Amino acid sequence: MSSKAEIDVVTAEFFGAFDNRGGRTADLDRIRRLVLPGGVITMTGPQFTVYTVDTFIEPRRRLLAEGRLVEFSEWETSERTEIVGDIASRFGEYRKSGVLDGEPFEGGGTKTIQFVRTPEGWRITAFAWYDRP
Repeated sequence: MSSKAEIDVVTAEFFGAFDNRGGRTADLDRIRRLVLPGGVITMTGPQFTVYTVDTFIEPRRRLLAEGRLVEFSEWETSERTEIVGDIASRFGEYRKSGVLDGEPFEGGGTKTIQFVRTPEGWRITAFAWYDRP
């Protein structure tokens, strides 16, 4: 499998970790496998926040598991990936939809993901996103 194909798979797995459509349980523990332990996750915008892997996962686990956010999924709609040796950068647009506190919603934005090739394959070192208002 090419490096680009491997990065495509890791990216799809990352987006898929949050999916709880049809009563399935979101697999947020997958994030710990995809993102290096010291990885940095950043939300931009008015609620600018920098997360560790654990501080990113836990509030989302509660939101997705306790019934506040159901039928949720997000997916990439376009991307541009540059690979040089054992590092890669991906810049992409995404969409999301679900039902939050009983109200259907849709949205989207831009995400950037930084990757490195490890002995176990490509992993995420940093991730940042911007949600469109």
